[in-house]
Amino acid sequence: MIDVEGLTKYYGSFLAVDGVSFGVPEGQVVGLLGPNGAGKTTIIRMLTCFMPATHGSARINGYDAFTQHLQVRQSVGYMPENVPLYEDMRVGEYLEFRCRIKAVEKSKRSARIDEVIQRCQLDDRRKQIIGTLSKGYRQRVGLADALIGNPPVLILDEPTVGLDPGQIREARNLIRELGRHRTVLLSSHILSEIEQICSSVIIIAGGQVVASGPIAELKETLAGGRQVILEGRGPEPEGLRHAIAAMPGVNSVQLAKCDGGYHRLTIEAARDADIRQAVGDMAFARGWSLRALSGASVTLEDYYIRAVTRSGASPAAAAGATTGGITSGPDGPATGDKDAGTSGSADSHKIGGGR
Repeated sequence: MIDVEGLTKYYGSFLAVDGVSFGVPEGQVVGLLGPNGAGKTTIIRMLTCFMPATHGSARINGYDAFTQHLQVRQSVGYMPENVPLYEDMRVGEYLEFRCRIKAVEKSKRSARIDEVIQRCQLDDRRKQIIGTLSKGYRQRVGLADALIGNPPVLILDEPTVGLDPGQIREARNLIRELGRHRTVLLSSHILSEIEQICSSVIIIAGGQVVASGPIAELKETLAGGRQVILEGRGPEPEGLRHAIAAMPGVNSVQLAKCDGGYHRLTIEAARDADIRQAVGDMAFARGWSLRALSGASVTLEDYYIRAVTRSGASPAAAAGATTGGITSGPDGPATGDKDAGTSGSADSHKIGGGR
């Protein structure tokens, strides 16, 4: 549904996006992540026909994004982070106007407006002037606008910004539902949101795709096996660490002090080795009392930090997504473009397994 090959963007001599390639099949909700200056917003704007690429190609719903602009725009529902709205119009009037702009058949307009208003929970704001709406309600109007033409592809840039916790939950549920019958590309700086909504992720750093694929598989790749956490106290912590490290299937053991005289041992083991029972038995045999013994799972945040740092980004930049540092704003180096990239080789990243 979305096929990108060698997408490159220069601003003069400045390289912002460097040979990006990826594919997103129909029926997936895919997250787009990247630290400040990664090239994320530039990519979105090229895919939605807001700016041309310097090199490369992009096809959306079978149409060329650079030569078939009208067909691509008809195929895509785009919601930018800062939704541009006519503030002197009422919500219902605005959606009627957008129906005409998007060439929705006159006989179907009323039904489409009713449907998106209900889906985006705008029933009680239908006659309200947009300029008097809160940030959260403006976001809902933007999502309703993206849906009004019933497009097969949705590109959503920070769709939950400004929503309260209840609205965020409803928006996430709606996006998951929409992804059953559409292709959704979702950019967000909230890693937990990507994990909850998306089946796959594309990670951008330095203007390149540094990783992509199903989230579960990426986390498993990072883990490389099982991780066990033991917390307890007893004699000779270093002796216990060495003894566990010598056990079959154990790859590494890290020892750290905790509160109250307790120690934490983080144990990395082979993927097919469940060593929890053996570790507990060894600790008891050495006179240790335990307060925790459990398996630990790798998070998307762990994978993201590792992938972005490995690409050459600074630790602070890599941590941007976990602290809300990935934001969307105007592109262009003259205005402090956050989508600044660095040169490197291009890889092709195809996300498979449509639902």
